[in-house]
Amino acid sequence: MEKIELRIVALSHSVTQAQNYAVVLGEKSGNRRLPIVIGAFEAQAIAVAMEGMKPSRPLTHDLFKNAMDTFEVDLIEIVINNLLDGIFYARLICRFDGEIIEIDSRTSDALAMAVRYHCPIYTYDTILDQAGVILEDETKTPETKQKSSTKADSLESMSSQALKDMLDKMLEQENYEKAAEIRDELNRREGEGGEN
Repeated sequence: MEKIELRIVALSHSVTQAQNYAVVLGEKSGNRRLPIVIGAFEAQAIAVAMEGMKPSRPLTHDLFKNAMDTFEVDLIEIVINNLLDGIFYARLICRFDGEIIEIDSRTSDALAMAVRYHCPIYTYDTILDQAGVILEDETKTPETKQKSSTKADSLESMSSQALKDMLDKMLEQENYEKAAEIRDELNRREGEGGEN
């Protein structure tokens, strides 16, 4: 079976399960998307790594990466290798002492590790056929656009200094999702060349 490379294209609240999040993976060379429902902790772990944030204390996935690095285990890739009864299964493909080792993993944890190692994410055509969707808009679904604009609107009304103070507070409280939104707004303002 040929592997298909994916990339993370979105991370948002799940529409179907209120307490959870959805990570949307997209074909690197195609327009199919693979939405996967994940828990809040794993969503936070993925968001923190994607944003390049450094928490004051290591999250569980950071701890696991530190342990792997200490023992010179390299994560080469992750493979979402199965889908049974609506549950995705994944494997971490690692290299240790010249040998390839496969480690069973929850898909959400595998994605959190892939982001930390900047390694490729793969699945198989059969899984995309079963659970994938084709999106006409390459960037965001209309719902994601609406949520993003609502969050952005509330932050846009704040001064840059207020945003910086709030960012510090969110980092202290380890609310990394909100911190990422604030940092995105600050980066947007810097990109426009001015402050409010």
